[in-house]
Amino acid sequence: MAKAIEALGGNFNKIRTGRAHPSLLDNIRVSYYGAETPLSQLANIGVEDARTLTVTPWEKNVVPDVEKAIMKSDLGLNPSTAGAVIRIPMPALTEETRKGYIKQARQEAERARVSVRNARRDVLADIKELLKEKEISEDEERRAQDDVQKITDKYVAEVDKALAAKESDLMEI
Repeated sequence: MAKAIEALGGNFNKIRTGRAHPSLLDNIRVSYYGAETPLSQLANIGVEDARTLTVTPWEKNVVPDVEKAIMKSDLGLNPSTAGAVIRIPMPALTEETRKGYIKQARQEAERARVSVRNARRDVLADIKELLKEKEISEDEERRAQDDVQKITDKYVAEVDKALAAKESDLMEI
């Protein structure tokens, strides 16, 4: 369940807000000597100001490849190159794009909730198996089910809290 929350946080970082953040480029892969390499292993990614990211590749000959990979990504970013430094301005979010990102965030949150519930289902199946093999009593089974439900509720509440924070972040102008 904790891994579901962790994955949700990673997925929320991929959803672009109006501010520049280096984690936006985490999933970009660049063709580097025939291998798909993460951008973070080829360049230094920094924040120039609130709306601009800078990417400084360690090798000058990969600058066009990095620029191409950023353009091909589904982030809707248009990099501009000045020598060895690639600047990526963050376009302002329109109301329509904000609503689209909120919808995407809600889908990610629902996936996390389903993952938490799947973990609960697996644990409850293990408890039933222990009862069937007479390793625990029915009272212990009931107590364990209640405990698992409380833990599940706690993690679902964490997902809801993370979603609320992301939604308010997206609606901020």
